[in-house]
Amino acid sequence: MKTEPCSGTGVVADDGKNLTPGMRQYREIKAQYPDAILFFHIGDFFETLEGDAEIVSRELDLVLTSRSKNGDRRIPLAGVPHHAGEGYIARLVAKGYKVAICEQTEDPKTAKGLVKREVIRVITPGTVIDPAMLPSSAAAYLMAIAPGTKGGDWGMALLDISTGEFSVSALPAGGIVENIRSEIARYRPAECVVPSTADDELRACIRQNNVVVTPYADDRFLPDRAFRTLCDHFRVATLAGYGCDAMPAAVGAAGAALSYAEETQKSALPQVSRLSVRTSAQSMMLDAVTLRNLEVHESIRGGTRGATLFSVLDRTKTPMGNRLLRRQLTRPLTDIAQIDGRLDAVEYCAKNTALRLSLQDMLSRHADIERITARIAYGNAGPRDLVALADSLSTIPAIKECLAAPPAAGPDTAALPELVAASRDMLCDLPDVIDLVRKAITDDPPAIAKNGGVIRPGYSAELDGMTGILHSGKNWIVELQQQEREKTGIKSLKIGYNRVFGYYIDVSKTNVLLVPARYERRQTTATGERYTIPELREKETLITNADERVLALERTLYAGLIDQIRTRIPVLQQIATGIATLDVSAALAEVAQAGDYVRPQLDNGDAISLRDVRHPVVERNLAGGFVPNDADLSGSKTQIMIITGANMAGKSTYMRSVALCCIMAQAGSFVPARSARIGIIDRIFTRVGAFDDLASGQSTFFVEMLELANILNNMTPKSLVILDEIGRGTSTVDGCSIARAVLEYLHGRLSAGPKTLFATHFHELIDMEEELKRVKNYHFAVQETKQEVVFLRKLIPGATDKSYGIHVARLAGIPKKVTDRADVILNESLNRAVAPGAKARRYTQILLADDSAPAHAGPEKPGPVVEELSRINPDTMTPMQALAKLAELKGLAKKSGGTDPEEAER
Repeated sequence: MKTEPCSGTGVVADDGKNLTPGMRQYREIKAQYPDAILFFHIGDFFETLEGDAEIVSRELDLVLTSRSKNGDRRIPLAGVPHHAGEGYIARLVAKGYKVAICEQTEDPKTAKGLVKREVIRVITPGTVIDPAMLPSSAAAYLMAIAPGTKGGDWGMALLDISTGEFSVSALPAGGIVENIRSEIARYRPAECVVPSTADDELRACIRQNNVVVTPYADDRFLPDRAFRTLCDHFRVATLAGYGCDAMPAAVGAAGAALSYAEETQKSALPQVSRLSVRTSAQSMMLDAVTLRNLEVHESIRGGTRGATLFSVLDRTKTPMGNRLLRRQLTRPLTDIAQIDGRLDAVEYCAKNTALRLSLQDMLSRHADIERITARIAYGNAGPRDLVALADSLSTIPAIKECLAAPPAAGPDTAALPELVAASRDMLCDLPDVIDLVRKAITDDPPAIAKNGGVIRPGYSAELDGMTGILHSGKNWIVELQQQEREKTGIKSLKIGYNRVFGYYIDVSKTNVLLVPARYERRQTTATGERYTIPELREKETLITNADERVLALERTLYAGLIDQIRTRIPVLQQIATGIATLDVSAALAEVAQAGDYVRPQLDNGDAISLRDVRHPVVERNLAGGFVPNDADLSGSKTQIMIITGANMAGKSTYMRSVALCCIMAQAGSFVPARSARIGIIDRIFTRVGAFDDLASGQSTFFVEMLELANILNNMTPKSLVILDEIGRGTSTVDGCSIARAVLEYLHGRLSAGPKTLFATHFHELIDMEEELKRVKNYHFAVQETKQEVVFLRKLIPGATDKSYGIHVARLAGIPKKVTDRADVILNESLNRAVAPGAKARRYTQILLADDSAPAHAGPEKPGPVVEELSRINPDTMTPMQALAKLAELKGLAKKSGGTDPEEAER
């Protein structure tokens, strides 16, 4: 993706002499949009010229041509058909480019001299509204970032002009780069607007996350100007009603985002009718690392289908529901009343299966009301949009009736949950809109209105009259063609039409001698001649005028239709919100019923208690069944679980399953467990796996330490921390020391700390259970025989000292010669590390050197060779006696299990 405004799209340098009027017009318009590719409407094409043409040719794989010389060089040229321009523009925008659309603003037939042209819209990655350019139902955010003043909070705004969603939030100045990176991971904006004076670090942070960076005038971020922009747009005197009047940086970001969007669209944005404030206290914080490690909405492996939490839970039937579910999963709630409201709705839909199935069937017929409404507000909604809107609105009475009927589950569920009732009340009947669209639009309209064929007969008497004249004229043409064939005897004679010559009589070369004298020749072609006659010229004027008048009247009628529906935008947006909420509730109920999920109990305590918890993603894709496990964590009791055990036993899956269940619960979903009680979590931190950030020159271990620093500096007693293999990226002694120090820091000596799951292969850490009162050891059971190792996937109390790394290597397909040799080396290493009479200490893949004897073992007894050497006095020995003694010591060494020096040398 291109992540900066288009550089290199400027004009070819020259002195500007000898330019044609058209080229001069192009240059003047291009100068106003130097950072965009200019699509210049000429005839039936969008043309790009000079530097823009070179980019378009390269990016769209089009042939680069050229036009008349400009001085000593030809001007590069690349064009696309005007009617197909949208598809080509979409491809450029998807690559991160901005495209300025320059249209003809007057009729070429009536224009005197050069046709007037002007840019009607600039399309950027963050301001896309056209359905063909929106790749999915996911939100298409424009982000704006405004620095705080005097070290205060920064401001962030998110605007989706395709739906009208608009929100602001404050970002703490401390660790602003990480905060911005997390917000980008959560919302995945397509474009970010920053002040033109923003520093390179900020731009690099945004760009590295595949977001287009757009510098914008600094004054648009000033709180005072932004305040006026927002007040003027919402037609209010103060922003107090939106809750952001005391957030100057956030107001600055919101004002800049709105100004930029309005400038690119060359229009006000009536679909943006609300502004909401998001605070960190309202939701569980999930940073970029956590979203990635837990694969909430994107797989670590890169877009693997069915491998994310979102993909498992997404049984939504509408695009609005799809977007709402994404938002709920990336911003789980912290308010118990709101969470319970969502859970009540899910439970109601789960208990009333017949009602839910009926509801989902009706929801599946809904188009994207939210985005259609935004296009109506902007004025570019197509005829098919209106038909889809009418079809969607026609199901609302049946949905309301479905939710009004008493449920089949019994009196205990007779009352509608508050959220379901509120959503139902949002669904307003709009029979006038449905009737208007049905009467005005044909049953099978074209995609766009500008070429006509949209308005249904009977809607406008004036249009019907004009259409009648047009049709009668065209019928006359057909009759004239038949008459002329009979009069001339030319059976292949045809009457055709083009924009240049109008109507003409086409005669092939072989029949030219049969042409009567009254025919007037108009054009010679490769296959014959074209003629006209006086009566054809007269009718041509009538038909052409009628055709143009019909088209103009259709456009006027369609624009009036859009204007009438535009007055209902607030109601349509309200309907879309209600539909989305019902859709998500029904979808989560379907998942809960199919997956045997349970309703979680939320409280303000400090404990997480899960019985038979399962990983929602792994469980769905695992053949043979998932082995559930329990989790009992408490900030004041079992605060830290140290988890040891075999590779592939399930440690990482277990820890992720606990975290995902907490996210699901606070998002308002049932969870995959037999029972679940969760104290509200303010933030989940994860440090899982290892990778290099080569682009930034950061090693695996440095990335690990950066992520660990973020956790230790920002965790609270209400946080959940997931740590997997801390310290493995450096030397054994350093890594183990870091891991032990981290555990002590997490535990704290006097107060409760964050609930922590700590997986490790540093078996030296298991004795911390005795040192720290809120630390408990657990491991995953393994069944080991002489032939094989079976991972039982069951978490049990206590520690283990084996990791079965060589067994896992065999499963991965490592050559048998390598794994057999590894077995030999491991056994030799373990045996060398054992003192006589001491218990063997076993290690994981990395073999730790243990030079210290156990404290209770006492001094080590010397071997027989050493004892004999201690009795020798070399000063009293002759050379022959010394050689004899050396031979004796060699034999003694063999008897005591030593290595023959000659064999060792070989």
